[in-house]
Amino acid sequence: MSQITINGVPHAVDADPDTPLLWVLRDHLTLTGTKYGCGIGQCGACTVHLDGQPVRACQTRLGDVGASPVATIEGVSGRVAEAVRAAWRKLDVVQCGYCQSGQIMSAIGLLSGNAKPSDAEIDGAMDGNICRCGTYQRIRAAIHEAASSLA
Repeated sequence: MSQITINGVPHAVDADPDTPLLWVLRDHLTLTGTKYGCGIGQCGACTVHLDGQPVRACQTRLGDVGASPVATIEGVSGRVAEAVRAAWRKLDVVQCGYCQSGQIMSAIGLLSGNAKPSDAEIDGAMDGNICRCGTYQRIRAAIHEAASSLA
């Protein structure tokens, strides 16, 4: 039995310590906003925050989480998260939406540490978050919009 804190709520999880965090979230805790994309940490659909930093849940083992808090798309909150969500809606970023929880989590991670990122910094932070619909320009614009609203 492992103890894990997700979105501020402690949970006892009966799973092997080698179980990917993604499957703990989806299968054990029914938090399905974190998506399975590739399973090898290359697409970013499964991005969550571990101790405030974006990580790929498909490549993070339950046993590696320890006492670090995990935030998912269902529970991420605060000024930056609200600015990112508002910018996403304002600029109509989403097309199919499958990748967007990971995109949003990565954007929140970026803006939490860099209040006014350049295009190159956005591209670097978002690298590895794949959008099969190709909404990259809208994603970049929404990150700039969120940064402006936070200024």
